[in-house]
Amino acid sequence: MKGKILVAGGAGYIGSHMVKELIGYGYDVLVLDDLSKGHADAVPAHTLVKGNIGDKNLLDTLFAQHSIAAVMHFAAFIEVGESVSKPEKYYRNNFANTLTLLDAMRQHGIAHFIFSSTAAVYGTPLRIPISEDHPLQPINPYGTSKTMVEQALADFNHAYGLRSIVLRYFNAAGADPAGELGERHDPETHLIPLVLDVAAGVRDAITIYGKDYETHDGTCVRDYIHVADLCQAHRLALDALLGGADSNVYNLGNGRGFSVQEVIDTAGRVTGKTIPCSVGLRRSGDPASLVADSTKAKTELGWQPQYEELETIISHAWEFRRQSAVGDSSDVGPLSD
Repeated sequence: MKGKILVAGGAGYIGSHMVKELIGYGYDVLVLDDLSKGHADAVPAHTLVKGNIGDKNLLDTLFAQHSIAAVMHFAAFIEVGESVSKPEKYYRNNFANTLTLLDAMRQHGIAHFIFSSTAAVYGTPLRIPISEDHPLQPINPYGTSKTMVEQALADFNHAYGLRSIVLRYFNAAGADPAGELGERHDPETHLIPLVLDVAAGVRDAITIYGKDYETHDGTCVRDYIHVADLCQAHRLALDALLGGADSNVYNLGNGRGFSVQEVIDTAGRVTGKTIPCSVGLRRSGDPASLVADSTKAKTELGWQPQYEELETIISHAWEFRRQSAVGDSSDVGPLSD
């Protein structure tokens, strides 16, 4: 058995996939999640501690009771629109609570940290694809809260020797290829599960926010990365950090952009369903295109994504949607060939 890893937010969408990945590679795992967004049934019961990363007393207890080799942080709020209307919520949880976690780590001599960051730190891109040296100019409190943590990590490294790897990823999507885990956000804001809700008959239609962008079909282009590939990169980053690597920053993305219309069309083919859609107004702050340059992660971490095709990403999400549907799974229709 390898060292014990504390996975903060480990009962959430990406966190639960990460827990499965770590266990599969021989790591001992401790999950800390307040279940405000996560699901207890998404992780092995014996691994779960219910609590918040802002609870210093709880952290002190956990770090005293367990020999933690590293901490992986997935316990952020992620809804951009909500961050604009409720910035205090995002600065408190995403930044202030993370500072509490880092301080507890420092006091207990835990010096390895994997941070789940985001492409939102880049704001409106100056160039596509986006590399790690792109200026950080977030345009919403969500992106700003992540940028603030990144700066704090650099300062903690300099002052205390707390080494970290920051992983800035783009649009996490898909589901566990075995069908055991997937997206269960409430409310759901991600495009692919919303489109699949339409295919399943849970929603009447999907709204395309703007069809007049300077893209090949007028709809926004985004970089969708399969959640399993994302977790593989996190594990490789963890291995590197525990192996003595210095602090670093990596983009994680497919390196390919898919438009909103392409997602809808592909979902229609995968599910065999007609997906009605309507066209709404552009949303403020939506760039026309966001695509990652992930060369650095592939070169330095040896990362090799396995599920790069949009059809594969959507197929895995649909299979999870079918298996987790209430009642008979045939309610959401068969997978198409």
